[in-house]
Amino acid sequence: MLVWEDTPRSTPTPASPMPSNVSRDVSMRVSSPSSVPSFSHPFVQSTSQPPAAPSAASAAADAARRVNVADKRIINGQTDVNQLVPFKYKWAWEKYLATCANHWMPQEVNMSRDIATWKDPNGLTDDERRLIKRNLGFFVTADSLAANNITLGTYRHITAPECRQFLLRQAFEEAIHTHAYQYIVESLGLDESEIFNAYHEVASIREKDEFLIPYIDAIMDPHFKTGTPENDQTLLKSLIVFACLMEGLFFYVGFTQILALGRQNKMTGAAEQYQYILRDESMHCNFGIDLINAIKLENPHLWTPAFKAEIKALFLKAVELEYRYAEDTMPRGVLGLNASMFKGYLRYIANRRATQIGLEELFPNEENPFPWMSEMIDLKKERNFFETRVIEYQSGGALSWD
Repeated sequence: MLVWEDTPRSTPTPASPMPSNVSRDVSMRVSSPSSVPSFSHPFVQSTSQPPAAPSAASAAADAARRVNVADKRIINGQTDVNQLVPFKYKWAWEKYLATCANHWMPQEVNMSRDIATWKDPNGLTDDERRLIKRNLGFFVTADSLAANNITLGTYRHITAPECRQFLLRQAFEEAIHTHAYQYIVESLGLDESEIFNAYHEVASIREKDEFLIPYIDAIMDPHFKTGTPENDQTLLKSLIVFACLMEGLFFYVGFTQILALGRQNKMTGAAEQYQYILRDESMHCNFGIDLINAIKLENPHLWTPAFKAEIKALFLKAVELEYRYAEDTMPRGVLGLNASMFKGYLRYIANRRATQIGLEELFPNEENPFPWMSEMIDLKKERNFFETRVIEYQSGGALSWD
């Protein structure tokens, strides 16, 4: 957050204590009131005398405030977060550019075939309709939770401006995803109250959200600040839950189900939007994993045996909850899928997420029963998978999926 200090020449006293990360954010680095820069209003003629030329001492002080790349840190950094360059975390900037190249909007997708299919009494089975509504019921809230977590929690505690730049783009993409689900709900004429309240009313959805919320709330607490091993571990744990378990695991039953519908030429507009969302979320997950590993590298004392054991337990619980969700959304076989197939898939994904952050596999020898899901992520420019239109998903540049 950049603060323009327009006219005051004295530092105001905050109404309440400000977390250390926030104080760095507003650049409270002023040693005396006289050092605060003054900016005249653009439409008011200044009557003050022209400023004197800076002295050698003041020029040296200004130069000393310039960011040294070696001093940057992902968390607990003391450098000015408003100075984006010089880059230290080039990977974060490159991922930011890649997400910008993937811009899309829900209204670009034609929903006419979906509307006709939904209105046709024979267009979908009851099990398929249940699956779609359960899907939307989870996702409409999940991406709002994700956006809140970024803007009210994670962003506040990350002190590397390159990483903050990605988080701002990610928050915008979460808004697009929520918009996409609302667009599908509105297009199909679904009961909005039923869909948007599902996280209160459907046990399998509520249980996933109740698992996530404590780790989101912990870092959103205005009194929470990093700087101690305990609090730094709290932040790291929240990042792992958010990137590896929420975006990296809890989304994958729903993605697979809707994309399987698209593969059968059903609900192709919704499936096209889910395809784009999957690619966005894959990038979010990859960024989150890079962020976690960078924090571990800079703060190896946080990665203790006890902490790792706690993270493993969270992984096991998340797999259990997502499998319950699979059983709830598919009480019988549908689309050539059944809940038991997802048990192996979720274990396969959990293994991948665990090894990406330096843990051993939790479920040895699991294989991916849905290899076509990897293709959905890896395709770069193609004729749309569901043949609703010719698209170039990227608006510019080239994207390499990790």
